[in-house]
Amino acid sequence: MNVALSNNKADSVVIKKKKKTFFSEIKQNFYLYLLVFPGVLFFVIFKYLPMVGIIVAFQDFNIMKGLFKSKFVGLKNFEYFFTSKDWLVVTWNTVYLNLLFLFTGLFFSILIALVLSEISSKYFKKVTQSVVILPNFISWTLVSMFVFALLSTDVGFINSVLKTLGIIQEGQEINFYSNPALWTGILVVLKIWKTAGFGSVIYLAAIAGIDQEIYEAAKIDGASRMQCITKITLPQLRTTAVLMTLFGIGNIFDGDLGMIYAIVGDNPNLYETTDVIDTYVFRMLRQMNDFSMTTAIGLYQALVGFVIVYITNYFAKKYDSDSAIF
Repeated sequence: MNVALSNNKADSVVIKKKKKTFFSEIKQNFYLYLLVFPGVLFFVIFKYLPMVGIIVAFQDFNIMKGLFKSKFVGLKNFEYFFTSKDWLVVTWNTVYLNLLFLFTGLFFSILIALVLSEISSKYFKKVTQSVVILPNFISWTLVSMFVFALLSTDVGFINSVLKTLGIIQEGQEINFYSNPALWTGILVVLKIWKTAGFGSVIYLAAIAGIDQEIYEAAKIDGASRMQCITKITLPQLRTTAVLMTLFGIGNIFDGDLGMIYAIVGDNPNLYETTDVIDTYVFRMLRQMNDFSMTTAIGLYQALVGFVIVYITNYFAKKYDSDSAIF
C-alpha cells in the first residue's frame, strides 16, 4: 500500500511539474543563446531577408519603380531561359564539374590525411602539412596568372618544354585556350591542387579522435599498417566523409564563379565545357542588364540544389542515420 501511495505521489509530482515555456528556456540557457545570437543574426540579415528579392524573378523589374511596383510577368523570365539552347549546357557543366570537384576532392583530401597521419617525424609532418594547405590561401586571380604562364601558346612553359624535347615543332604548339575538351581536366587538377590539402584538415582531426587502443589491439593481433588503415581508419572516417559529401552536394548547383571566371574569362571558345550557371548569369547581367532574368536563373539554381540536398539526406538517413544532416 505504501508503494502504491509513493507511486501516486511521484505521478502527481510529474503532473505538477511545470512545462517549459519559450521564455523559461531562454532564461535557463541565457548565455548559450547569447553565444548563438550573432550567428542567427547573420543568417537573418544576409540569408533570409534578401529572400524578399525572389519576387524580382516574377517581375519586369524596373529599378525606378522599385520592388513592389514593378510589373508582374509570371513565369516569363523562366521561359526565356528554358527556351534558350544554353540552359542545358550550363546546367550540365555546373553539375558535372561540381561532381568531379566533389569526389576527386574527397578522395585526395582523405588520401592526404592518411599520408600525413602516418608520418612519424613531427618536423617533416608540419612542413608537409603547411605545403599542402598553402595553395588554399592563394587567390584564383593569382592562380590564373600561373595557369597562363603554363598554358600560353607562345610563351607557355608546357609548349616550351615540348619544343625543347623535340616532341612538337615550331608552329605545332598546343593552343589550350581554343580547345574546350582539355579544360574539364585542367579545372579539376587546379581545384584539387588548391583545396584538397585544406580539406584534409577535417579528416586529420577525425583520425586524431580515433581511440588509439583500437590500433594497439589490432597490432597485437598481428595487423599490418595497411590493414589498420583499411579496417580501422577508413571505416571510422565514413561518417565524416558522408557529411562532407552532403555539404558538397548542397553546393552542386553553385558554379565556382571566382575560379572559372578568373581562369577562363569571357572566352567563347571554351563555353562548351566551362560555362556554368554562375558565369552565365554574370555574363547576362553585364551584357543585358536584366535583373529579373538573372534572379529567375538564381531561383532555379537554389530550388534544384535544395531538392538534391533533401533527396541525398533522405538516402543518407536511410542507410546511416548518424551521417544525415537533418
